[in-house]
Amino acid sequence: MRVITLFLRYGTEDYPDAERQMDEIFARNMPNVQRKTLIIDNALPRHIVQPAGQGKILIGGDNTFWEFSAWDRAIEHLGNEIWTYDLVHMATSAFYTLYVKYLDRFDERMLTAVSQRPVCLGHVDCLNEPIGILSFKSQHWIRSCFFFLPPTEVKALRSFVSIRDKQRIFAGTAAQPFRENAPVSENYRRYIQEWLGGGDIGQGVAWHSGFELTPERLTYFEDKALTILNEHLLSIRLRAMQCRSIDVTWLATQQALKPNEEVAWNLSWREQLAARDVDALLPLAATQG
Repeated sequence: MRVITLFLRYGTEDYPDAERQMDEIFARNMPNVQRKTLIIDNALPRHIVQPAGQGKILIGGDNTFWEFSAWDRAIEHLGNEIWTYDLVHMATSAFYTLYVKYLDRFDERMLTAVSQRPVCLGHVDCLNEPIGILSFKSQHWIRSCFFFLPPTEVKALRSFVSIRDKQRIFAGTAAQPFRENAPVSENYRRYIQEWLGGGDIGQGVAWHSGFELTPERLTYFEDKALTILNEHLLSIRLRAMQCRSIDVTWLATQQALKPNEEVAWNLSWREQLAARDVDALLPLAATQG
């Protein structure tokens, strides 16, 4: 089993232990995985390419769309080398924040199983009700700070960035940040503003870096909100490619009970979350995606 980790950071001041924590997860739970790490630093210019110790490579990133443009930069750098790996592992330096119990559920058997299937493996998050983004209705997505995809699915995406035009979404004012005709439903706008403001969106948890939306913080708000939209749209686009979202806690639960051949890989995300052996969740509202 060969895995390439695309690890995103922005300098080393924030989350200084993240790289070590990630390496420890692999050493503890996946010791036989042959892994190469490509560190993408969005604080460095694109032309930087240099050794980073322990066989790791450091490259300058592309912070235009945060982690999503950074991963595009990494895939560009890899070129045809991507086909020498069984799985591509995307991770950000903020992966060890908020809910983290799912991280220890990844193991070698699991990675071997998903490498042979068109699936995205990670932690499935959801909202309490469906939202609208562009022409889609959706309620769930794969958390983008730590997930796995086969190379075929990565290349089929062509880009991790889904929305590039901020002016299509934002009005440019702190008082009313979203354009009136932006293709984002009213409840999703409310969720985003409440979440980034440090509020509870009805799930008993708040973002660790909440801030007040002021004219001085407007650009940051827009960049972070666009990242949330691109995160959700990444899962939507994968599902449109018939690449299913697989929740790691659910899959670990299933693999403890049965062979991979008997795992219900087509089970809906709702049924997956309800069947977790820990932190089971039954979303509140009906959904179309």
